[in-house]
Amino acid sequence: MENLPHDWLALLMLVFVLGLKHGMDPDHLATVDGLTRFNALAKPRLARWCGFLFSLGHGVVVTGVAVAVGVLAKRWIVPGWVDDLGSWISIVFLLVLGWLNLAVVLTAHPAQVVRPVGLKGRWLGRLSRSSHPALIVLVGALFALSFDTMTQAAVFSLAATSVGGWGYSVLLGFTFMAGMMVTDGVNGLWISRLVSRADQRARVASRVMGLVVAGLSLMVGAFGVAKYFFPVVAERSEGRELLFGVMVVAVVAGSFLLALRLAARQPEETAVVLVRETR
Repeated sequence: MENLPHDWLALLMLVFVLGLKHGMDPDHLATVDGLTRFNALAKPRLARWCGFLFSLGHGVVVTGVAVAVGVLAKRWIVPGWVDDLGSWISIVFLLVLGWLNLAVVLTAHPAQVVRPVGLKGRWLGRLSRSSHPALIVLVGALFALSFDTMTQAAVFSLAATSVGGWGYSVLLGFTFMAGMMVTDGVNGLWISRLVSRADQRARVASRVMGLVVAGLSLMVGAFGVAKYFFPVVAERSEGRELLFGVMVVAVVAGSFLLALRLAARQPEETAVVLVRETR
């Protein structure tokens, strides 16, 4: 993130891809999963919108941070250690979440649908089981109050300010939010579909996605460590953030299609919803 492009179109595309990629964070997936499952029986229409509402609240806070940084950019310089600390927090979270999600897939009972594991959602208590649209938006907003998210918003806002003014920071904030809405929105729809059936198709599809999310988390975290300790890796990856982000999004999208294809080949079973109400 420290070498963002200063060409406006490239910066806009990169921030959108970063939003898509941010929506694939295991914590995002786990929280959207929990909100969707909690509302699946009583409010199935709301369940389908949980991912979209979550990313809306998350994106509003990110945009607010971007605007604040854009306004203060001429009077405040972000210390270099802030970006480093944000990167390391992200790396540690990715490695831990990747390992936890991999363990869940490998140890899940054959009759179970695999659910993603998150960390931040556990800090929200009862809010993580909200059944009102405004509260779901609030959950997304609270999720954005983390150091790594704040530093990411600050860095691309400073890049926008170097291109134009704080107005560009607003546009980048909304672009980042749009990317998250695509990913989290699709995830919410995907989970609501899995919840509506508890057959072999759902079990196979959930395992494919679980393995991909865990594998990507571990690889992205390991790549971050390699960039920090091996200068040659950092040099060769410099200026390729957009390509790297597109590759991550493409892998997840491809795995999503693969999961659907494999699930379609499974024998049809009587759909029995096994959603446990956790109220």
